[in-house]
Amino acid sequence: MSQSSVNQTSLNQWTLVAVLLRPQGRRGEILADPLTDLPEIFSPGRSLWLAPAAASAPSADAAPLTLEEHWFPTGRNAGRIVLKLSGCDTISAAEQLAQHQLFIRASDLPALEDGAFFVGDLIGCQLFNGETLAGTISAVEFATTPDGRSRIEEAAPLLAIDLPNSAPDAEPTLVPFVQDWIVSIDLAAKRIVMHLPDGLLIAEDE
Repeated sequence: MSQSSVNQTSLNQWTLVAVLLRPQGRRGEILADPLTDLPEIFSPGRSLWLAPAAASAPSADAAPLTLEEHWFPTGRNAGRIVLKLSGCDTISAAEQLAQHQLFIRASDLPALEDGAFFVGDLIGCQLFNGETLAGTISAVEFATTPDGRSRIEEAAPLLAIDLPNSAPDAEPTLVPFVQDWIVSIDLAAKRIVMHLPDGLLIAEDE
């Protein structure tokens, strides 16, 4: 994934690379949402650390898991990934991991091309529309074909924005991360400034 120039190394000690969803096999395989499009991160033998859903990093005493194998499913789960982790060998074990997160050490991240970014560094950033706070980035999503089977590579990533003063159960507003709209990105300050088209943020007019 690439956009305007941003730092090429993760700003944190840990980088979130996947969210585990549910069992996907009889040997403890588990379906996950990958948060990177760098396939080398999921190479067999990779050390990964588990953390609860709301955690920003693994606990200090967490032991690494080894990624034994992975594959990319087709059909309704296209765009996701199936992971086989060491020590997770049954359906019930995989059920216990559902909704957990997987991290890698930032020092293990591969080098990025110019203009690339890590999804984990964008999450939690405040998005400004010019000088006005638009909201906080809670997730990064990707456009798919109407059948949901494949990602539209040429489409800009979508920033899921929690708007200020929105209801707790309100759906995030999706903002295309279009390069021409970007003014500046300061990951250290967790601040992204864009110039958004009028009417994109409905809450601005309410």
